[in-house]
Amino acid sequence: MKKLMMMALALLCLTTVTQAQTIQSPDGKILVFLELKDGGKPFYRVNYQGQEVVKPSALGLVTNIGDFTQGLALKGVESREVAETYELRNIKQRHVDYRANEAVATYMQKGEPVMDVIFRVSNRDVAFCYRLHDKKPDPMGNTRRVCVVESEASSFTLPDGTTTFLCPQSQAMVGFARTMPSYETSYTLDEPMGKNGWGNGYTFPCLFKEQDCWVLISETGTDGGYVGCRLLNEGGGNYRIGFPMPGELNGQGSTTPALGLPAQTPWRTITIGSLANIVETTVPFDLVQPKYKASKEYVYGKGSWSWIIRMDSSCNFDEQKEYIDFSAAMGWQSVLVDAHWDKQIGYERVAELARYAKTKGVALFLWYNSNGAWNDAPQTPIGKMNNSRIRRQEMKWMQETGIRGIKVDFFGGDKQPMMQLYEDILSDANDFGLLCIFHGCTLPRGWERMYPNYVASEAVLASENLHFGQGACDAEARNACIHPFVRNTVGSMDFGGSALNKFYSTDNQHGTIRRTSDVYALAAAVLFQSAVQHFALAPNNLTDAPAWAIDFMKKVPTTWDEVRFIDGYPGKYIILARRSGSQWFVVGINAEQQAVKKTLTLPMFEKGTALSVYADDAQLQGSMKAQRMNKKQQMTVTIPQNGGVVITNN
Repeated sequence: MKKLMMMALALLCLTTVTQAQTIQSPDGKILVFLELKDGGKPFYRVNYQGQEVVKPSALGLVTNIGDFTQGLALKGVESREVAETYELRNIKQRHVDYRANEAVATYMQKGEPVMDVIFRVSNRDVAFCYRLHDKKPDPMGNTRRVCVVESEASSFTLPDGTTTFLCPQSQAMVGFARTMPSYETSYTLDEPMGKNGWGNGYTFPCLFKEQDCWVLISETGTDGGYVGCRLLNEGGGNYRIGFPMPGELNGQGSTTPALGLPAQTPWRTITIGSLANIVETTVPFDLVQPKYKASKEYVYGKGSWSWIIRMDSSCNFDEQKEYIDFSAAMGWQSVLVDAHWDKQIGYERVAELARYAKTKGVALFLWYNSNGAWNDAPQTPIGKMNNSRIRRQEMKWMQETGIRGIKVDFFGGDKQPMMQLYEDILSDANDFGLLCIFHGCTLPRGWERMYPNYVASEAVLASENLHFGQGACDAEARNACIHPFVRNTVGSMDFGGSALNKFYSTDNQHGTIRRTSDVYALAAAVLFQSAVQHFALAPNNLTDAPAWAIDFMKKVPTTWDEVRFIDGYPGKYIILARRSGSQWFVVGINAEQQAVKKTLTLPMFEKGTALSVYADDAQLQGSMKAQRMNKKQQMTVTIPQNGGVVITNN
């Protein structure tokens, strides 16, 4: 029987296929249909539980060795089951059992195989990528072994009536010191389709609501072999993959990726179904593999950070020593020393700080400018991370000094040379046992699994905006209710939040005013996922913040074994649960004017379980109370606007 099946498969691969091919998820709820139209143009469409969630959408690549978007014939489809189990300490779900059905559709042009489209369909995700073949020798005997992908036809056509939750892509070389695009614009929520952002499309990930079904579109597996992409609207519900803008990287480099053949492109991902599917998906990590082994057992955890409250002037020896003592008092693992440390402290005294920190059980992260020649950001150290020779010398010094990691800022866009720089920094840092955080940067695309020393990226309007503008403080809860559904669900997010100061200033009496409650700050520490968290707490909080809040922030984990979505709506409110070991944290925040009142069923807490419940009253005055879980395993919570709730077992 096995021999007959193999013969049948071989026959399929030798025969041009004319009828639509179907790929289904293991549970049968998702169906992907492949077909050719209009003279050999490849298309796909997606059904979920009988509802068409992606209408016929184009596939294919235009390259400098051929147009593989038309004139194609489907040679055959080879299918297999994919089953993989893996563990990652630094993502939302430590243990992952990935199950999917894979189909490799081979397309021919002029009798020659030119392109495979690889589909993976799991119970909540559809993903596809391209594999390009090298060309047969020409009459002179030359084989084409390289190509440039000039454009992708890859598109996503969504049904009429779909609404959008999107982050517009900015123009290139605008904003502070001409550092954009950096994935730091405000989301538009529940808007109709048909717009193209500010004219430049949208940054990934992109969330859509189709009646009672949600769809999240993103990409994963991007490295130095390709460009970072965006989503362009071409009218109505038609969205297409777009390459970087010419002005990125200060105009340097091509907008198109160059590939050595054979080559495989990054994955385009579509997560489908409930908001639980969106929040809990692991598809960015399911589709990639580690690129190298970790050079050591990396240490994650919590840390402090003076800059968010005290700004540039705080980067001096005495205040950084104060923050080392603060981290030690909190039982935290690190201190992030921000910009200008090389000028305002100096290398020798930073080494002295590192030695002092070690006696306190604390380690340092150091800030670096990525530049280069791609923007005008003047902060130092500069001109080090962009040069391999200098970068490795710097990292050798950090290794000898006992530095734990680096935070590299102000990147220049998504062109291939910039994606290569990310990869080179990560690879070199691993050689010297350093963790990497990126700011002013692109979205991570499966990097937690690809690069074992990668921690997190900003790629969001993060906490510095709370210091710089009252508008950001006023909208803090609204923005925080977006990120668990969109930005943070596809990759670790270095936000730098959870402030307990009332004001963003050293004296805690001036500056922008925090509108959110102390319980909100605790909830955000759990909502925002990153294996290393540098919180916005300050040393004065040891005496001026509630003791219950400080005690919680001492103990809250930064690595998680499990996540469960409970309830919410993007931009309005969010309630979810994370587990670390045997301890569960159920947290919620609310941005709506009306208080959110919910009766939650919490099966993770058995009857009689001793709980600590942190909650706000209508005036955002928080408190912590001891409580036991009732026999129904239910609890009614009320979350006022800008407030929060936290429920955890002791």
